[in-house]
Amino acid sequence: MLRIRLRRVGKKKRPAYRIVVADSRAPRDGAFVDILGLYDPLTDPPTINVDEEKTRAWLNKGAQPSETAGKLLKRRGIAAGPAPVATSEPAATPEPVAP
Repeated sequence: MLRIRLRRVGKKKRPAYRIVVADSRAPRDGAFVDILGLYDPLTDPPTINVDEEKTRAWLNKGAQPSETAGKLLKRRGIAAGPAPVATSEPAATPEPVAP
């Protein structure tokens, strides 16, 4: 499965991240398929540069954003946020309230 996630770049103690499309089995800083943008958390406010056209194309092809990447994309108005995490417990249904 392809994931849209962050790849760490930058100096020691000065992180910056690339937003990339990578196989979910690849290591964090390992092989990737495409670079979609960058995220610099040390600037004020944090810098988020994303190629919206490329990102939408990868989302349409089925790439799932990681939790952090989903939040960044949502902040830019590109995606609806991270994919929901599947749980083994059934959803609780509210009980009716007696009048």
